[in-house]
Amino acid sequence: MPRAVANDHETVDQICLRTLGQTRGAVEATLAMNPGLAAKGVHLTAGDPLNLPDATPTTTKATVQLWD
Repeated sequence: MPRAVANDHETVDQICLRTLGQTRGAVEATLAMNPGLAAKGVHLTAGDPLNLPDATPTTTKATVQLWD
């Protein structure tokens, strides 16, 4: 389980993007793994520790180009 420490005025989604490289599903999982985190408000204070979920690999959909 990865851990992160918040910078001053950083949000949970910024931390997930910085450490995991994604926000989809990671923000919700982070809030579930850290009881009381949502009560701190949107902006965290410097030094707040967070437990983060394991990063899940993202898949990209194949795109079709109409004109090459």
